[in-house]
Amino acid sequence: MTSKTFNIYCDESCHLENDHKDFMLLGYVSSAYNQVKRHTERINDLKKKHNFYGEIKWSNVSTSQFQFYKELVDYFFDTDLRFRTVVVSKKKINNGAFNQDYDTFYYKMYYYLLNHNIKSNFTYNVYIDIKDSLSAYKVEKLKGILNTKYGVFRNIQNIRSHESAMLQLADFLMGALSYNLNDANKKVIAKRQIIDRIKHHTTQNLDATSYSNSFNMFFIELK
Repeated sequence: MTSKTFNIYCDESCHLENDHKDFMLLGYVSSAYNQVKRHTERINDLKKKHNFYGEIKWSNVSTSQFQFYKELVDYFFDTDLRFRTVVVSKKKINNGAFNQDYDTFYYKMYYYLLNHNIKSNFTYNVYIDIKDSLSAYKVEKLKGILNTKYGVFRNIQNIRSHESAMLQLADFLMGALSYNLNDANKKVIAKRQIIDRIKHHTTQNLDATSYSNSFNMFFIELK
């Protein structure tokens, strides 16, 4: 069987230890390697259609750009792109019990994020937003640990979000889920509508574990 390669674009939301948010999320968008260029071109076409010239970010969602972001959600669910997130209740984090610091915990959560539905006959490239606290050393260590089990992670590296439409898409989806979980008031109407659009496509609540392959949410139970 011919081996396929997938690119995985990772981002996070509310991952800082003392940001007063209840949930931290780590997540990714994945695409077959040979489809990344096509997806990027289609997203750029969508941006041109709506005269959208900025970086795709959840923080930029507003009434004036609602139609663009709505069609971006529709595009995601009309393709074979996949999304996965690990959701952590911060109040349950107990680093002292495991003799670890918060950075080490954060790095372990990345392992749980990526240690999912990995095929031994495929290879994977992982790209992590450079603003994360995963240093180059920790990224290399993460690659080594994953490859001890699988041996299929060809590359894990930091990149900047402006370099990749796929990474920006991950930021957008992560932001929507984080807003849904962490912002009780949900004052921005356009953002509420985007969340409703995601729910429409997934036909699931966004506050519990989902076992979907295309839009997977895992609320981890910390011990």
